[in-house]
This record gives sequence, structure tokens and C-alpha cells, in this order.
Amino acid sequence: MEDIEKRIIEQGDIVRSLKSKKADKPTIDAAVDVLKALKLERDALVPKDAVAAPATSSSGKSEDKKAKGGFTLKNAKGTKDYTPQEMAIREKIFSTIIKVFKKHGGITIDTPVFELKEILSGKYGEDSKLIYDLEDQGGEKCSLRYDLTVPFARFLAMNGKEYQNIKRYHIAKVYRRDQPAMTKGRMREFYQCDFDVAGTYDAMIPDSEILRILTECLTALGLGDFTIKMNHRKILDGIFEVCGVPADKIRTISSAVDKLDKLPWADVRKEMTEEKGLDPAAADLIGEYVQLKGGEELLERLYSDAKLGANARAKEGLDDMKLLFKYLNVLNVSRFTSFDLSLARGLDYYTGLIYEAVLEGSAPPTLANGEKARASVKKGTDELDENTVGVGSIAAGGRYDNLVGMFSGTNKRGEPNLVIPCVGISIGVERVFSILMQKQREQIKSNEVEIYVVGLGGVSVEERMKICAELWDAGFKAEFAYKLKPRTQNQWDACDRDMIPFAVIVGGTEIENNVVKIKDMRTKDESQKGGIEYPRSEMISELRKRLSQI
Repeated sequence: MEDIEKRIIEQGDIVRSLKSKKADKPTIDAAVDVLKALKLERDALVPKDAVAAPATSSSGKSEDKKAKGGFTLKNAKGTKDYTPQEMAIREKIFSTIIKVFKKHGGITIDTPVFELKEILSGKYGEDSKLIYDLEDQGGEKCSLRYDLTVPFARFLAMNGKEYQNIKRYHIAKVYRRDQPAMTKGRMREFYQCDFDVAGTYDAMIPDSEILRILTECLTALGLGDFTIKMNHRKILDGIFEVCGVPADKIRTISSAVDKLDKLPWADVRKEMTEEKGLDPAAADLIGEYVQLKGGEELLERLYSDAKLGANARAKEGLDDMKLLFKYLNVLNVSRFTSFDLSLARGLDYYTGLIYEAVLEGSAPPTLANGEKARASVKKGTDELDENTVGVGSIAAGGRYDNLVGMFSGTNKRGEPNLVIPCVGISIGVERVFSILMQKQREQIKSNEVEIYVVGLGGVSVEERMKICAELWDAGFKAEFAYKLKPRTQNQWDACDRDMIPFAVIVGGTEIENNVVKIKDMRTKDESQKGGIEYPRSEMISELRKRLSQI
């Protein structure tokens, strides 16, 4: 929030400076539009509750935000509206990610936004409390989907004969009753971008490509330096076993370990021993392992550990990681990764490799004493204080070989009727968006219009329509003014406001002589004057040539 307030102040200074220097109106209007967009962004991030704190107008008078019907106009907690400028960035995020997904053979599906409650129950460990339950309708208890993975597994269980092998991507909204931190991309309604490989293949081959896909997405999005933290559930479970964790406590202890990116070891140890009843000696042994991180050299160190080497489950995980590193080196991905034993991923359905991607600065703020800030709630709300939390992971995933089988029923031997191993990744769009918005410093083009048809001297709307129709037929993105007799300045202002690169200009003389004038609106080059004249028959080819050079 401090960042956007600073940007608002800076942009306000720019507007005042332009006015004092008597800059041209389009330049001033463009700067004002940027200022308005920033204020809209700020207001969307922190909705003002008119009951608790009435808004104040520029005149200093209190403004009642209640509608005439008596209800308060605000977004529900954990949700927000997006301006055209913000949606331009979001659409770019989606198109960038989809391009990578399709490059790797992905095909898309869709599933309902709500599922039967029993489908979602028992799949998310301690996070199950965050599921949004719906009212009973028609005898069915339903819940809003918590992620896109469990619905995908249900889809495979229902359609397994046709989709034994599939590379699927899915981009859609999910819902969680979490404590929101809006400026850090922690929402209650948000998009996930998932890519999963389902099917029986040789070990770690799909897993390595999934990590390659993730690195391509994050690189293409231009988020800055990132690290993909990796671990293996079998290694982690093996560590718990050799440290003396009872089988019935493995998942709950795993959930505690997963908080090491947010809390110091002392707090995690306290949770394991005092809240979850683990023997302190076992907790101390766990601490010797889960604070280790590195690369292939850590793998060799774990191989030489006698206790882990004697544990069959840990040995399977180490063998998988050895093979994974081999493939990651071939795919030029290993330099982005870190083998981190603190990574646990709290979801119950993971069975093998797990991973999450973090950026520099993703972690919570560091206090003066070097410790990470502890997340706290804003006074009088259930929203997290943004100053005490980080962005967190921007993507996460792993292998889940048994999830489809949970939905397929069992045979006489108690085995699942259908087993389809899966591995996947989920990219959190809201966190990516919050990072890109913080980086944004220039005005954002919210539409894709390339050409504006400008009418001079009262040229008829029909003539402007004809030219626009020609442009549309040729595949151009074009607009014209929805006025019978638009003011000339208003048409120029539309070009500047929407950052439209070219104007096609026609007046009575141009119509009579069957010519048009084309003007590059990105430059104030005086040599263009009122535009460069071309025969009407050359309009399409000239515009295509100019646009190809942008």
C-alpha cells in the first residue's frame, strides 16, 4: 500500500508540473488518466467501509457510500474489481502462460465451480477448514472448489477409459475462506493456472518437463529472479520415521514443517511439541534434517546417512531425486532449483516430488533482529496486515499418484478400480499480478485498438463507418467516434487516451478525391502536419506495413 501511495504522490507531482509548464492538453489528460487509474487501484485494494469511516470529498465534506436502498457499496472481503488497465495486465499474464502450456502439448478442459462436498472433503489436510460450503440445494451438499486438482482427479475417475493419458491445462477461479492480504495477492476468490500430466510413464520424465514448463512461464512473465524449491514426500516421510514420529502424526507434523518459510525453527518446534504432542527428542532430530538445503551435493550427503539409507521409503525418494537432477541438467533447469528439506506442502494428496516457486522478496519482512515478521491481523478485522506477510510462493505443485483412485471405488482386494498417476503445477495469478502491478510505472494500454478513424469538417458518420468496415474486413482493430458530428479535438484526445498508434483522417476533400491521410500518433513530428496523404486503394497496404514495424 505504501508503494502505491508513493506512486500516486509522484504522479500528482507530474500532473501539476505539466500544468505549470502549460503542456499540451493530450499530454496533461494522459497524465491525469494515469493518476486516476492509480487511485482506482488503491481504492480497490482497500475498500472503504462507509459505515465505519465515511469517505471525504475534495471539498472536505463527508460522502455517504450507502446506496439509496440502505446497503453499503463495497467488495466482499477477499475479492476485488479490476479496472480496464488492470485487466490488460491480467490478460497478458494469461496469454503468456497459455502460450507456454500449448507449446508443451497441453489441451484444456473445464469443470464446475462447485463440487459435491464429499468430493472435496479430506483432501486438503488442515486447510480443509478453508473450503466454502454452500447451502443444501435439492438434497445435495456442495462446496466451492478449493483448487483445480481435485476436480481434475474426479474428471479422470469419471472419464478414465478415454483419458488414460492427457496433458491438461485449466485456468479458472477457486475459492478459499482464508485471511486476505490484498496487496500481496492473498484473496478469497482467485485464479489458478494449472498444467498436469496424467498417465503411467517412466519415472521422473513428466516431472522434469513440468519443472521446465514452470521455468518457462516465470521467465516469460518477467517477474525477476526466482527459485524452485523441491523436496520429495517419501524422503520427508522417511525422515519422520527415522526420527520417531508416530504414523498417525506424520501428516500433521509435515504441516508444521511446511511453515518454516514463514516462522523460525523455534516456533515450528513449539507447534510440533506443545500443540501436536510430538516427543521433543524427535522434534530435535527432525530439526537436524529439515533445515538443510542445497543441490545435488545435498543428495549425496543424504545417501551417505546410515539412518536414511536403511529406510526403504526414503531410499525410493532419493533415487527419484537423483534421476530428476539428471533430467533437469539435460533440460537446463537445475540452475533454477534448490533441494530444500523444509518444503512439505500441507495437502494430503501428494505422494512424491513436491515443489514451489518463490521470488526474491517473497518471504515475510525481516525484523531488526533478523527474524521474520509474524503474520498478524488488522485490528477489528479478519484481514492480514500486509506489512507482516510476504507474497509467498507464486507457484506450487507435485506428484499425486493416488488421488484418482480415491474416486474410482475398490475391487474385492481393496485396490482402486482405476489408477492414473499424475503430476502437475499450479501458478497463482493473483500473486503474479500483484508483483507486476508493483513494477508497473508507465501508463497501461487497456485496449488493442490500432487505428482510429478521424472525421474532419463534419464528414458524415456513414463515411467513417465505411472506412472502419474496410479496416475490420482487413483484420485491423479500429474505432471511430459514436457521434454524428464529433469535435475534432475529442477524436485526437481519444487517440492519446487509448494510446492508439495510427489515425486515418478524412474530410470532405479527402472523400471527394478518394484519398485518406495517415498520421502516426506516437510522435509529435511536425513533418506529418495533418497526416500523410495516400490513395484510398493503398490505405490497407500502408497501414499493414506501418503496423508490422511496431
